[in-house]
Amino acid sequence: MSLPQFAFASDNTAGICPEAMAAIQACNQGYHPSYGDDSITSQATEAFRSLFETNCDVYFVFTGTAANSLALASLCQSYHSVITHESAHIETDECGAPEFFSNGTKLLLTAGALGKLDPQEISRTVTKRRDIHYPKPRAISLSCPTELGTVYTPEELQAIGCVAREHGLKVHMDGARFAQAVASLQVPPRAITWEAGIDVLSFGGTKLGMPFGEAVVFFDRSLGEEFAYRCKQAGQLASKMRFLAAPWTALLANGLWQQMGARANAKALKLRAGLEGVPGVRLLYPTQANAVFAELPTKVHETLKAKGWRYYVFIGGGARFMCSWQTSEQDVNALLQDISTAEQ
Repeated sequence: MSLPQFAFASDNTAGICPEAMAAIQACNQGYHPSYGDDSITSQATEAFRSLFETNCDVYFVFTGTAANSLALASLCQSYHSVITHESAHIETDECGAPEFFSNGTKLLLTAGALGKLDPQEISRTVTKRRDIHYPKPRAISLSCPTELGTVYTPEELQAIGCVAREHGLKVHMDGARFAQAVASLQVPPRAITWEAGIDVLSFGGTKLGMPFGEAVVFFDRSLGEEFAYRCKQAGQLASKMRFLAAPWTALLANGLWQQMGARANAKALKLRAGLEGVPGVRLLYPTQANAVFAELPTKVHETLKAKGWRYYVFIGGGARFMCSWQTSEQDVNALLQDISTAEQ
């Protein structure tokens, strides 16, 4: 039974897109080598290299937490630290997994407008202490889009990349919604990754319409030389890897991945436009990807709760409405109707 009231709770509430399902069905024939030695996994890996126009290394894992945590662990020793935004997902929503998989690497939190890292704050954090009693900064982790739904421009990422090189830091991007960022910016994927100084990317597949699976993409191949061992140790080496890889072959073909991101973004903009005319509703952040943040009157909250709508209120200081590849015009209109009715 479909529950439209869950449509905006998260882009994880959406189902599997038909193309991903078809790709899984297509590889569910006969026998194939296991643990990633199959032709489907190779095909998906080559698709990533074509997409980014570089000879990157690609690994497939089950979850975004695993992708982020193992990627950061590959960059750091236990006595290192990772500089990230105070609202970053790796800080607020991953149950200490980055610290766990790196055997204790510390996250150093910084502030920054609209959920973005500030290059000056990064430099200040790196240089404020250099003694042996303090965890040595080794990496930067940023989210694009951010947890507040904003998107770094190529120029902003390049500025962070310059600071990273100045201080000898590696840069990780949490790209759980990377497709939405690229669709918003309308730039080649290389422009906001390796060309901007990103060393490793966690590329989200689940929020594109896959049932499970994320990709860890090493643009600096030397950083991922033993990453396969980390995946195995962490329970992320799938014996039937082809089922993790197959949906990527469909999504990366003919720009479908970016179309999925653009579809989610478009519904978010439609929702934002509808909210702009509602008395008492205050929009909190720019809608640059597939998230809309709004401060709602108490009466609206109560009405939506009574009607069964689900959405988060602890992220960004207001109500967060997420759109997905599956969000429909009817979903948006139904939510807006209930919000406008509550104010009458």
